[in-house]
Amino acid sequence: MLWVKAFHIVFVAAWFAGLFYLPRIFVNLAMVPADSHAERERLLLMAHKLHRFSSLLMGVALLLGLWVWLGFGAGRFAGSYWLHAKLLLVVGVVGYHHMNRRLLRSFEELSNRRSHRWFRVYNETAVLLFAAIVVLVTVKPF
Repeated sequence: MLWVKAFHIVFVAAWFAGLFYLPRIFVNLAMVPADSHAERERLLLMAHKLHRFSSLLMGVALLLGLWVWLGFGAGRFAGSYWLHAKLLLVVGVVGYHHMNRRLLRSFEELSNRRSHRWFRVYNETAVLLFAAIVVLVTVKPF
């Protein structure tokens, strides 16, 4: 079971790497001049491939997490409220992942109206979610 837990952590870390980097590509896409078609297409290709790969990582991370959860019986004991909070944050991270797809689609359809500054702030959401999840899992404050 420890091997499953270790691979869960590896896939979560890899998934979050994609979640950290994709909005950075969005920052660059939001700054591309209208007449720079080659740069825009290159960034869109990078973003599309990163999102697709991150989706695969997300699926494996979630499956391994479910395996760990069911295998250890975590959350079935009194005092496991930290796990419930963590799972709520995981739902938020999955939502953030899907929001990235919507934002990518808006760039592909030339309908993005958000500024590069908005994407810089948006990028920090994944960092905050990651930090909160790590604290909950490590400290188990409640």
